[in-house]
Amino acid sequence: VKLVESGGGLVQPGGSLRLSCVASGDTLDDYDIGWFRRAPGKQRLWVALIGADGMGHYAEAVKGRFTISRDNGKKSVSLHMQRMIAEDTAVYFCTMRAIWGQGTQVTVSS
Repeated sequence: VKLVESGGGLVQPGGSLRLSCVASGDTLDDYDIGWFRRAPGKQRLWVALIGADGMGHYAEAVKGRFTISRDNGKKSVSLHMQRMIAEDTAVYFCTMRAIWGQGTQVTVSS
């Protein structure tokens, strides 16, 4: 299985961005999928997770601003980020079954 993230970029504070994680080589249906992020000089931290049942779970830092969703037919998971702040600047990774993507850079700056 390979995971590939996309959708990162530069966004102004208060703006929105949607990240995508697409899997190849296996289906997503039966697995929880998580998003993590690593800010400059900091450890990788959990951001959100979507269960196989479709339920989303969020870290306190992003609750109410980020929404995780999945499309099993497209083998993809999305992370919709809204009302973004400078502290959201990080490399974002998706993970499934201990497999990690290469990450996508998100920068929040004016």
